[in-house]
Amino acid sequence: MTPEAPPPPDVTVTVIVYNDAARLPRAVESVRRQTHANIEIIISDDHSTDETPQVARHLAARDPRIRHLRLPRNSGGCSAPRNAALEIARAPYAMFLDSDDELTDDAVELLLSAHREREIDFAMGAVVRVREDSGRRTKWMPHLVAERRTVIGIESEPRLLFEHLSTSKMYARAFLDRYDLRFPEGIHYEDQLFSAQAYCLAKEFTIIPEPVYRWHVAPYAATEAASISNQRHKLENVRDRVHVQRLIDDFLVESGHGGLREDKDYKFLKHDFRMYAGDLPYRDEEWLSAFADITVPYLETLSPAAYARLPRMERVVLQLVRERRFHEARSAARGLGRAVAPRHVTPDADGHLYWGTALPTSTWARRELDVSDLELDTRPFRSAQFRHEITELTRGPGASIDLTIRTYDPGLRLPVGPHRAALL
Repeated sequence: MTPEAPPPPDVTVTVIVYNDAARLPRAVESVRRQTHANIEIIISDDHSTDETPQVARHLAARDPRIRHLRLPRNSGGCSAPRNAALEIARAPYAMFLDSDDELTDDAVELLLSAHREREIDFAMGAVVRVREDSGRRTKWMPHLVAERRTVIGIESEPRLLFEHLSTSKMYARAFLDRYDLRFPEGIHYEDQLFSAQAYCLAKEFTIIPEPVYRWHVAPYAATEAASISNQRHKLENVRDRVHVQRLIDDFLVESGHGGLREDKDYKFLKHDFRMYAGDLPYRDEEWLSAFADITVPYLETLSPAAYARLPRMERVVLQLVRERRFHEARSAARGLGRAVAPRHVTPDADGHLYWGTALPTSTWARRELDVSDLELDTRPFRSAQFRHEITELTRGPGASIDLTIRTYDPGLRLPVGPHRAALL
């Protein structure tokens, strides 16, 4: 009697890897221990040059559910290994995992259950970010996955464009094939384009609040080991991010989803540009000039309504970059996310206050740099905004240090002159 062939897998989980022999076993083990066991695991190796191929072969020998796929040459990104695995995947549902991350133990079970409850194009769950240096765990975009629901078309919840990870989702293979939806090769930030396309093309998708993915973040990793999102100091990184935004814009128009442009622009300003803005104080003039050369032409194409949705200080930083006032942009960026006043303000004849030492020269600039709404001179003193900058730090007696601090008080709330303060 011939033994019965094993049943086809319900889900294919692709683990992409490149020169990551040390962490690959952890990622694969998180898939092997899934509570739903009828799965296929494809290790898709982007032509690694370290011990990764040997590790992958060893893992495949231990578990018949594992297949090892090695690309003939390195592609330099995540797209090609994912696409290659899709070509040989045998299951009706697909998931993706990076070799430095993990699935939660019941990720497949939870997402597959959502697919079996109703006919949807993909299901998505929560992502937990794990800091490698401290072990601290936080949910990624928790407000977007707080409740279980099925979304009928992205237009009903365009804020979901902020959740652009492809790895937190399980896709129906029929959906991917119907639209020939694959990852764009030869570019970075491929998840953003792929996810935007998936959101727009899907008729229905289900969100579950349970965590399905553990995203390991190593903020102090060596440059060669840092993730793409942790390489913001590279100007090529900036170019890639802007290039992908332009591709998304083109897709929105071509697919008849131009009405999402404001929400997509707001996401870029609030998330993508905001990450670079936080780094501006640590960049030199040459870098800032090249950064402006790349970003400003694109910033000028974005919806004015998207700018209007931003907090005042983020709009100030954006405008100072657009005007190439880099010294002031650095100063403004240091106060992002904090109630920090500018160093100087300039009033006009009507009493409006503007960030900086000069009056803006255009209607747009006046709107963006107007800080009258901060009420620097009239708000209650307990909530008054100042700017304290350490100008000198010296060692004091014992375990103490002496700080010399300059306080900027554009609202003129403090008595003039030097004051001695003690910090307990």
